[in-house]
Amino acid sequence: MSVLEGKELRIVGFLCNWCSYGGADTAGVARATQPTDLRIIRVPCSGRVDPLFVVRALLNGADGVLVSGCHPRDCHYSSGNFYARRRLEILKQFLPVLGIDDRRFEYTWVSAAEGQRWQHVVTTFTERLHNLGPAPQLEDAAPLLKVADMVLTALRPLGTGQNTALDELKAAIVKKLPELECVIGWQQGRDAAHHVPLFIRTPDDVNKLTWGPFNVNNPAVYLPTFKGKKVGIVVKGCDARSVVELLQEHLINREDVTIFSLPCEGTLDMARVDQTLGRYTNLDKVEYDEAGVTITADGTAHRFCMADFAQGKCYGCSTPSAVLADERFGTPVQVTPGEITPPELALLDAMSLEERLSFWHGQMERCLRCYACRNACPLCVCRDYCVSDSRDPHWMTQEDTPREKLFFQAIHALHLAGRCTGCGECQRACPVGIPILALRQQIARAVGQLFHGYAAGMNPEEVPPLLGYEVVEENIQERDWK
Repeated sequence: MSVLEGKELRIVGFLCNWCSYGGADTAGVARATQPTDLRIIRVPCSGRVDPLFVVRALLNGADGVLVSGCHPRDCHYSSGNFYARRRLEILKQFLPVLGIDDRRFEYTWVSAAEGQRWQHVVTTFTERLHNLGPAPQLEDAAPLLKVADMVLTALRPLGTGQNTALDELKAAIVKKLPELECVIGWQQGRDAAHHVPLFIRTPDDVNKLTWGPFNVNNPAVYLPTFKGKKVGIVVKGCDARSVVELLQEHLINREDVTIFSLPCEGTLDMARVDQTLGRYTNLDKVEYDEAGVTITADGTAHRFCMADFAQGKCYGCSTPSAVLADERFGTPVQVTPGEITPPELALLDAMSLEERLSFWHGQMERCLRCYACRNACPLCVCRDYCVSDSRDPHWMTQEDTPREKLFFQAIHALHLAGRCTGCGECQRACPVGIPILALRQQIARAVGQLFHGYAAGMNPEEVPPLLGYEVVEENIQERDWK
């Protein structure tokens, strides 16, 4: 039994081999009284503790997880705990959006000589968990389905972009085309209300190029497949950020990519558009005005105002114009200074932890595990070696359970920490409309708060925060447990 009163809890501890494990051993040699709830896993360095270890433990029934390593500036491997500090702090701010109390996870620093300190750390953490009680389980939560309110005031005017300089863009592409393998843009799909990617290889293909609120796809997803070849790409503001992030990570070469840009006035949430249209036999016509689109299908007209039917990401978009471009056309869109919480994230912010757990239970029951979100993501470039498919190590099972599906979404979100540009392709590609973008948005918010407003895909010369460290972090505590 635990030395504390009550039922013994399931607590997992990841301890650095060189310091914290030695500190725990020192406490044991000194016969210091310790709770027996903790199950210790020895690791070479706290820098080797993947945040997914913590998420996996908590989703699989652990009541708490403790990570302990060498003190900063005293790492056996010089800088392992500096990298760990950033990753684990972001994880601590990410857990609540899943419905997991962040008090159930802690990280700290204990040296091999600090047996008394180790006793204090493990006793304090165990007492905290006993006060919280056993952790709620995802499978026990009653499924909850809610929809975000998308009616918001945007930071910039939302429109249909029909007065943009499309003819000038087409002329520039025709002029540049002989030097390029192709130019990636958009064209009409099955009908005038649905656009799909276009690969321009001849001057005649340029006439197919479209621009407007139906250009929802992010063409940057195709760039890594053209690495080493000269290509062009037409981008919206959010697409350009994905291109910049690919440049930051050296997944494409700047000299190989020609970027054409037009200012974006917003794109439609096609899931809601299609839901409103319903099943139709013939699409009669699509009419644009400055504020929205009218689609007539089977003789019935449906009005879609951009202020009501834009994608959630468009309301708070601060980069309607490309942050990086070789050739720009049109008049830049003015952005009102300020910040808007994305509607999907605002929905989760308004919930309690119990409601969030229930929300994700309900959403993950709907998940098909088709991996469309992964395949549509421009930054998910390791899909041929994805941990969701790996059998060595075997990260995930093939069980059709909400827990396994939510763990996959946590994997995807944490792998995009400090990298996600908020393009929303993951959520747009989801065939059942699960608001998974909120997970990425929460991490992006945490990264911005911790690292001086850092936003992914803004500067190709910047180093993503999780690929570096500061010896003294301004916004991260030292976890001294005083």
